Amino acid sequence: MKIAVVGAGAIGGYVGGWLAAAGEEVTFIARGANLDAIRRNGIRVIGEDGKETVARASACEKTVDAGRQDVVILAVKAHQVGAIARDIAALCHDETAIVTMQNGIPWWYFQKHGGAYEGTPVRAADPDGSIAGAIDPNRLVGSVVYPAATLESPGVVHVVEGKRFALGELDGATTPRIQAISAAFARAGFKAPVIADIRSEIWLKLWGNLSFNPISALTHATLLGLLQFPLTRELSIEMMREAEAVANKLGITFRVGIEKRIAGAEKVGEHKTSMLQDVEAGRPMEIEALVGSVVELGRLTGTPTPHIDAVYALVSLLANQLSASGGKLSIERHSPSAASRPALAPST
Repeated sequence: MKIAVVGAGAIGGYVGGWLAAAGEEVTFIARGANLDAIRRNGIRVIGEDGKETVARASACEKTVDAGRQDVVILAVKAHQVGAIARDIAALCHDETAIVTMQNGIPWWYFQKHGGAYEGTPVRAADPDGSIAGAIDPNRLVGSVVYPAATLESPGVVHVVEGKRFALGELDGATTPRIQAISAAFARAGFKAPVIADIRSEIWLKLWGNLSFNPISALTHATLLGLLQFPLTRELSIEMMREAEAVANKLGITFRVGIEKRIAGAEKVGEHKTSMLQDVEAGRPMEIEALVGSVVELGRLTGTPTPHIDAVYALVSLLANQLSASGGKLSIERHSPSAASRPALAPST
């Protein structure tokens, strides 16, 4: 199977690396140092058990140079899709499937949805409608990414936890193409069940991300840290309750309770969320897909979301400040020796 991975970050590198190692014909669409490293050394994936996999794969900067593919894995972040949406056509033949791996509520949420909201755009994910206009919804396969991973250095991915990637057709059908994609993932060592209601799975993942990510970005706490601090744990719960009310209005029923979802996040341990990693690196955050989209759907369904609204305002201001200054923000640990030294008196 010819597979293009658009975006060779932590998740794209993980997925593409293992698929390539399993014998699939993988091409990475990447840029800069990451592109150079993959061309020179292949992609290196360090599993959660410490086992290393090094896979050779093609890599190019322009989608047009990759040729037509059987599957396109769209592994860029949600706010990056708009800039590349029109380029995806160069990777597609008549039967090409596009697997979306963005966090949060996707631009296609109400496409092939049915019911009162059929075709309603999600402006938080696609402000001007350009993504929906460029990508045929009939090509799309939804995916929910559960693993946590980091890009340690160009071409090197470290998997913190997880192997599960849920897959689902937008209309809930079980098709030959989704079965083939699931089988390819399974051969590579992933758990890739085909889900009849991919939107419910999206909400289950988003349920934690919409609170854990922005709270960690604002406080610089790890998952374990923010969930073991009573005030931020309670704030997370309140945000999750509001999100559940919105989801229920859209016909979504959660298969686990809030405490179980939180317990699963705690098991990940001292992990920095993707949004916190972005703050520390000075990269744009996935605020709209993870938080702004829920605010939007709250308005659409007439559901109050006061806690989500407040956190959305704060993390949006943080993003604005970092963007305006071109800066990044992290907490540095002071050495005991430096902390114990007396401060110098001002000169006179």
